[in-house]
Amino acid sequence: MNRARTEGITFTKEPFMEDTGPRKIKNMKFSTLSESEISKIAEVQVWKGSYYDSFKKPIHGGLLDPRMGPANKSLVCATCDGNFHDCPGHYGYLNLALPVFNVGYLSTIVEILKCICKGCARILLDEDTRKKHLKKMRSSKKSELDKIDFVKVRVIKDCSKVVNCPRCGYINGSVKKLPASLTIIHDCSKCRNYIVEELDSALSRMKDSRATTNVSNRILNPFQVLSLFKRMLDEDCELLYVAERPEKLIMTNVVVPPIAIRPSVVMDESLSNENDITERLKNIIQANAVLRQELQESTFSSKFLDGWDILQNEVAQFINSDVRGIPFYMQPTKQLAGFVQRLKGKHGRFRGNLSGKRVEYTGRTVISPDPNLKISEVAIPIHMARILTYPERVTHHNIEKLRQCVRNGPDKYPGARMLRRDGGHSWSLKVLCRKRAADELRIGDIVDRHLEDGDIVLFNRQPSLHRMSIMCHRARIMPWRTLRFNESVCNPYNADFDGDEMNLHVPQTEEARTEAILLMGVENNLCTPKNGEILVASTQDFLTSSFLITRKDTFYDRSTFSLICSYIGDGMDPIDLPTPAIVKPVELWSGKQLFSIILRPHANMRVYVNLTVKERNYTEDKKIKDKKIEWKTLCPNDGFVYFRNSELISGQVGKVTLGNGNKDGLFSVLLRDYRAHAAASCMNRLAKLSARWIGNHGFSIGIDDVQPKEILINKKDETISEGYRECDKHIEAFNKGKLELLAGCDAAQTLETRITGVLNGLRDTAGKVCMQTLHWRNSPLIMSQCGSKGSSINISQMVACVGQQSVGGRRTPNGFIDRSLPHFPRKSKTPAAKGFVANSFYSGLSATEFFFHTMGGREGLVDTAVKTADTGYMSRQLMKSLEDLFLHYDYTVRNAGGSIVQFCYGDDGMDPAGMEGKNGKPLNFERLFLKSKAICPNDEDDEILSSSDVSKVVHEKLSEFDLSRLAEKGVFEVGFSADFVESLQSFIKDNAKLTEEGFTDEHSQNLKKFGQRISGITRKQLDVFLNICLSRYHSKKMEAGAPVGATGAHSIGEPGTQMTLKTFHFAGVASMSILYLTMLSTLIITKGAFGGG
Repeated sequence: MNRARTEGITFTKEPFMEDTGPRKIKNMKFSTLSESEISKIAEVQVWKGSYYDSFKKPIHGGLLDPRMGPANKSLVCATCDGNFHDCPGHYGYLNLALPVFNVGYLSTIVEILKCICKGCARILLDEDTRKKHLKKMRSSKKSELDKIDFVKVRVIKDCSKVVNCPRCGYINGSVKKLPASLTIIHDCSKCRNYIVEELDSALSRMKDSRATTNVSNRILNPFQVLSLFKRMLDEDCELLYVAERPEKLIMTNVVVPPIAIRPSVVMDESLSNENDITERLKNIIQANAVLRQELQESTFSSKFLDGWDILQNEVAQFINSDVRGIPFYMQPTKQLAGFVQRLKGKHGRFRGNLSGKRVEYTGRTVISPDPNLKISEVAIPIHMARILTYPERVTHHNIEKLRQCVRNGPDKYPGARMLRRDGGHSWSLKVLCRKRAADELRIGDIVDRHLEDGDIVLFNRQPSLHRMSIMCHRARIMPWRTLRFNESVCNPYNADFDGDEMNLHVPQTEEARTEAILLMGVENNLCTPKNGEILVASTQDFLTSSFLITRKDTFYDRSTFSLICSYIGDGMDPIDLPTPAIVKPVELWSGKQLFSIILRPHANMRVYVNLTVKERNYTEDKKIKDKKIEWKTLCPNDGFVYFRNSELISGQVGKVTLGNGNKDGLFSVLLRDYRAHAAASCMNRLAKLSARWIGNHGFSIGIDDVQPKEILINKKDETISEGYRECDKHIEAFNKGKLELLAGCDAAQTLETRITGVLNGLRDTAGKVCMQTLHWRNSPLIMSQCGSKGSSINISQMVACVGQQSVGGRRTPNGFIDRSLPHFPRKSKTPAAKGFVANSFYSGLSATEFFFHTMGGREGLVDTAVKTADTGYMSRQLMKSLEDLFLHYDYTVRNAGGSIVQFCYGDDGMDPAGMEGKNGKPLNFERLFLKSKAICPNDEDDEILSSSDVSKVVHEKLSEFDLSRLAEKGVFEVGFSADFVESLQSFIKDNAKLTEEGFTDEHSQNLKKFGQRISGITRKQLDVFLNICLSRYHSKKMEAGAPVGATGAHSIGEPGTQMTLKTFHFAGVASMSILYLTMLSTLIITKGAFGGG
């Protein structure tokens, strides 16, 4: 008998399979389980709604049956004898008294019912049409998405037109789901045949009055639908693109998940708090028992139908607790989560536990600035370093160091917390005999030592808006209790030090450390992949110090100059003092020479920067028509910065030169010409010097700095009075109907436009006068000029006039009856009544002005709170739709399915992070031309090339790269785009020629010598220039495998989210409005809703 029983067993898995080596997964298939499949995978049938017996032990056949897995660490599984860690649990099943709809497939069930006959269960198509559609569905040319579209557009549409079944003649009506319900109805108004007559007579005999209210609409219950689906042919299922048998969409039994995924929380020895899934299953068992009892009584009554509805609703809420259509009286008092709620959403299994998870070896605390750290370093508190560990393997080189760590133990730094032997055994050094363990330490053991200087750590600040929100630093263990880093790295994190916290993670393998430092290192992410602009750069105090150091009147004697130079390094770096700028009567060095030392401290450093930049305070003398560099350096404000071979010739450096966001800045040039290490080293030297220098020099801001002078007050009053008079003229013309209308505007719009223009002009005029009257030592003025903080608008608002306050991009609207505030007459359109603030923050605002200003400020706060969420959601939509796009080795951009999205990334295959020129140009020819002439100075023996000679040399060089045949061979074969070659030839033609303008007849005989020194170019210089351009172009190609989709997504999302966070500093200023963000977000969401994006 046992033998016969063994032969009848069907194994769900093969008991033995030979190992054939690793295999590649071709595809995966998801499907619902049938009744027989559920019975096979389940170990126990559940039918009892109780949890424990009188002895507080789980009941057999209950929801906590021990055959479904151990409930805690002290128990073993009754099925496989596995413990809590080894046994994943076993499934159970629950037989339903009557079938119910699977709420997750309710729309699919309705679509299938629309296409089949309710009499014979065949598809509602004649034979010819059915065969034609089936042939198209079986075509190998159609993809999965094409087949889905074909079913929706053709098959369902053709079936919905058929009323009489072509096979049995049954009259079919429309099928739909009742709104706010789980009921499917069949419109029988067209099918008045004998079947409907019998139905009417049966319904008339029922006690339930609900069934006779509308005879034309027939309810299709799950039992009838299951019968129809079972009779469907496989060919009809194939035509409707139903992969599995459709009867699987109707539930006749429910899978009871293992106890491991619905654990109980033990409150004390007698009480336990059960999981929501367990509670849902208990409700299903109770509803099922009531319905089964009604079936045994054989009473087809309203009570029976209510019991069926209750079972349907309980099963639906077990799957999705937020499903619509549950009657109010059936909704539970306590909200219990279903399976859908476990999976979806920010805190679901996918986003909360798989895509984003909480890991070990992390730390979080407040951040602080430390300019003495390198930009690649982060200072970690010693308290945190004793907790975070790294598993270091013992070798011949580090065995003595690790022995000392083991001896120190977990409480003394530098120490260790755990020791692991080759066999996999681990010991805590808190309880182990550390001296003995250190002596017995062997090669190959692993010591979980404390974090030490130089360890690789990942540093992150939330919200992570773009790739540079998490970067790799090297640890620097220091006292105190905050994480510290160089202020130059604030911008990529968007961090400030007003209480921000940041996260830190320690990678635990050598492979992870290597990938982190190469891909995520700060030095490898100095510029943004969005457009190639420098992102890690000097900020605030560093800019202010550099601006003051490089003033024309800044000089130092030998001792002071040497002392300041010592601030640059760590005491070990050699420094070569340059020749003093002033020799007699005393040797003096200028601040510009000090800044040159920051760039190139000693002669052995082969860094030659050649750069021209117009700073914020640059003013062009209109009398001088010649645009040569020699004339630009004579700017009266010293605003033209000129570097030649790493020497600062002229200019006060500020944010344009040293700050982020400028491709022609100093650090951008260092990054492009001398790689990231040179730029990072220069930032480190500048940070150290600036912090010490400004601490000794002193720089502060007080109330005296924003006190206006008498001349400024008079000028402001005069300007505002004149502006008010002009506004009164426009208002008077409007009231008389004589206002000249602007194109496309009515009278009211024209008046608002004119008055707004006048008032904005008042603020700008007051700001200009304010900037002119302030002393050059004024701290807000210095910060505004160098770009470290603030702008002319902020200074104008503090000193002169706050200006017009805007709400929604317009003047303050009327909030009461025809007026903005009760303080003003009705229908008043004067500047004071519509939000113009004539006072400054220094003089103080009146009551009405203060109210208008708070209106503008409140709008900024609302933007920060509301639009941050909108733009964040927009960023997530973009990222999820573009994340699978990446660059292949054939330079095509493809998605995860291999479909080509773009034949060549950006149409030229160039990396945006490497673009040097403006408007996306790969190279800045002017700067490279200046560099070529600087590093290859003219000798008297070198001959200046004529225009024809230049063209000949260029043609020869391009022929070497086969660029002359670009039009024939194409971009891919030659490797250069036609635009690049054309722009290169055009630049050389316009610039690399001898200029004869500006020379008189008496100097014509010396024209050649002048040309050599000023505007001519030699063969050597031209060769160097062409070699630099052509070789550098190739280095800027995008690498295969680059995630271009994700880069594009965060390049749109990050600036939008950042802009919403920065509106506070310009409260009420109309030009700073961010209304366009709403339009962009609406555009993306709308395109997604219509399937366009």
